[in-house]
Amino acid sequence: MSCVVESSFLYEEKVQSDWVDYNGHMNDAAYAKVFSQATDRFIDFLGLTEDARNQLNYTIFTLETHLCYLKEVHEHDSLAIEVRLLDSDAKRLHTFLSMSNSDGELVATSEQMWMGMDSAQGKPAPFPQTIATTIQRLTIEQKELPIPKQAGKKIGFR
Repeated sequence: MSCVVESSFLYEEKVQSDWVDYNGHMNDAAYAKVFSQATDRFIDFLGLTEDARNQLNYTIFTLETHLCYLKEVHEHDSLAIEVRLLDSDAKRLHTFLSMSNSDGELVATSEQMWMGMDSAQGKPAPFPQTIATTIQRLTIEQKELPIPKQAGKKIGFR
């Protein structure tokens, strides 16, 4: 289930039984699954619904992701995923997804790079104008928000 409030986007989900691993909490792959589901709904929110993707011969591919696991979640816990647009150009989106539990605690993040694709030619292409307009509006509305702590982190030892 998802809902839209003005320019913000929220995807809500509950931890399913088959997402829980032998440690009694949500498996790492399930975090990726929920982030992927939220991504699909956000792409719909941008205007690239299934019908639009078919009509425009256009889609979005994920190029890169970086997940941070911050707190355990358990079976039937409620999750809320917010999507932030950190940056964009004519063909790409740099997004940041924040997953919170029902207490509002941040439990995981996923920083992602997406590429707009011409489906007919199978290669990168600029966003269709209607989608580009929505992206520009979001960029303007979200540009003053603080950069999330986990954004831009790299993996490695100190």
